[in-house]
Amino acid sequence: MTTMAKTHRRRPELAAFLRSRRARVTPADVGMEPGLRRRTPGLRREEVAQLSGVGVTWYTWLEQGRPINASSQVLDAVARTLGLGQPEREHLYDLAEVPFTHDYESAAPAVGPEIQEILDALDPIPAVVYSARFDILAANRMYRDLFLIPGTAATGGGRMGNALWSLFVVDEDVCQLLFRESVLPTMVATLRSGYGRHVGEPAWEDFIRRLSQASEYFAGLWRNGDVAPLGPRVKTFRHGAVGELRMTSVSLSVNGMPDCRIVVHRPDDEETSARVSRLRDLSR
Repeated sequence: MTTMAKTHRRRPELAAFLRSRRARVTPADVGMEPGLRRRTPGLRREEVAQLSGVGVTWYTWLEQGRPINASSQVLDAVARTLGLGQPEREHLYDLAEVPFTHDYESAAPAVGPEIQEILDALDPIPAVVYSARFDILAANRMYRDLFLIPGTAATGGGRMGNALWSLFVVDEDVCQLLFRESVLPTMVATLRSGYGRHVGEPAWEDFIRRLSQASEYFAGLWRNGDVAPLGPRVKTFRHGAVGELRMTSVSLSVNGMPDCRIVVHRPDDEETSARVSRLRDLSR
């Protein structure tokens, strides 16, 4: 489907969505008197426009699905007036064809106990919850054994630090990840894919700046400008008890946590499967 056809389909959806959200907001919800002879169940268009600080004609055209441009600032104002939650705000942005920016200056999203239970049940297969910036929001024991390097976690952000920070600021003989010269460029390229949605955000810009200062290798890879999508990756780790482990990483989305993902490392060959089974026996 062409871009023009998609826009033509989205505009009626945008109009219907705004009308339905406006209808559920009463004057009392926004501190207004109900008034007499109110024919609409919720706010009037001119009331939404006034409360949002936009022109009545402009908002009317927006709600009629006309092909007008909307900025993120204006959409945020309309979203606040209509009391939209996070999923509804994202839907509004999608329908208006405006890139949605997550607030990464606020606290990292909380990982519920049900997600942690899933991670723990996978042990000794390494599993972790990453943000788009590779902040580590939750992990199981085996992931912590293989990835978290003492003395590096607290510097990189996130609940348990940042995977990229841990990998770039230590020497190869300390790091559990082998063949870093082939793995790390792909991880940085994946980071840049996420960065495209957050250009200019202070938290992201500060992270890139600090890691570039801490690691010339990262700085060089970042300057390359390479971009890579999420996808299966084969990584090799060393474990003191069983030796090398060849693992394929698989990313899974997490409901209610935009821009976050569960990454599970599963055995890539029979020898690694046997060694993982041995780890399972040792951990009992």
